[in-house]
Amino acid sequence: MLGQLGPEGQLRLAAASVLVVGLGGLGSPVATYLTAAGIGRIGLCDPDVVSLSNLQRQTLYTADEVGLPKAECALRRLRAQSPSTQFDLHPRGITPANASDLVEHYDIVADCTDNFATRYLIDDACERSGRPWVHGAIGGFTGQVSVFGHTAGRRYRELYPDREALEAIPARAEGVLGALPCVVGGVMASEVLKIAGGFGQPMEGRLFTIDLLTMQTALINF
Repeated sequence: MLGQLGPEGQLRLAAASVLVVGLGGLGSPVATYLTAAGIGRIGLCDPDVVSLSNLQRQTLYTADEVGLPKAECALRRLRAQSPSTQFDLHPRGITPANASDLVEHYDIVADCTDNFATRYLIDDACERSGRPWVHGAIGGFTGQVSVFGHTAGRRYRELYPDREALEAIPARAEGVLGALPCVVGGVMASEVLKIAGGFGQPMEGRLFTIDLLTMQTALINF
């Protein structure tokens, strides 16, 4: 019923393949909305297991699944939502050894990870394979979304050029408002659908930010 998409666009979604890297707070809504929208093939990539502390924001999982692999639990939930969708499991996650091979088997990558090293890894692999990718990040009450490697060929390293310094930052636990991943993940999913469906203006060269404490948003050109 959306004129910008139409039957032809829906067929493009059905023919598209998306690799979702990270099945946590962001990956949960991204994978759910892409499945519901009719993306034909979705790769589920995450080496972690479900933890009790995940449940306030990682809506793919239940308390009964604590300790089980996220990729397998996500597959059960998403397959029940859309039995016709093809799902690929990548329970070892994305690594320097497999990144290029993983990425080149999909049309689009959705980066739902939580560290700079993996984001740069995805950026490099997508550049080598000529694949567009949608980036999302969250922390506290704020989040951001952007698109890289689409028609203009913009790269993550253009937005964050200090790779060595950022990769050296140690991982630290940070609280996240449970509703935040839903908001940011929804924006990420819409960007993936725009690229796959061939409609709208994907946010390449622009960074969307939102603060749920103040409800301030910004769209920054870079």
